[in-house]
Amino acid sequence: MITLTTQPRLEAPTATVRASYLTGEQADCLASGFDTGWLGPASEDFDGYVASCQGVQRRWDVPFSTYWYIAGEHYLGTLVIRHELTPALLGDGGHIGYHVSPAWRRQGHATRMLAAGLAEARRLGFAEVLLTCDPANEASRKVIVANGGRLNETLGAELRYWIDLDPARH
Repeated sequence: MITLTTQPRLEAPTATVRASYLTGEQADCLASGFDTGWLGPASEDFDGYVASCQGVQRRWDVPFSTYWYIAGEHYLGTLVIRHELTPALLGDGGHIGYHVSPAWRRQGHATRMLAAGLAEARRLGFAEVLLTCDPANEASRKVIVANGGRLNETLGAELRYWIDLDPARH
């Protein structure tokens, strides 16, 4: 296992993690069965790719922000905060999505990354956030519950968890 010399943190996408980002995302795509075709253009103009990931973007018919979880030159994962929810995202997707690169899984990074993402969501003005996950994804369920997730219901094929971010309600 690689020992990290700096504490991982959530930050805007940065070109400083080029090699580990590209290899980590390739490993994640291959492990998940996702298309890797986007990696070629991203690697050819990584600075341009990073610029396209920064700030508030639009996808899923909602504005969202992308954050990378990094430690020094090591890319560990990605967290996305969707600023609004559509009816589709209420059922599958929620406000926050995240993944940890395969080499860094099962080391507590997802729990800490989500905690940092919740702090960012609170800073953005969210009082509560919705996270969804597949019932078979035990690791994700544990990460959500460890961060205060309360199971609301199963909707379709997804479990729906709400996390209260408003300290006045505690």
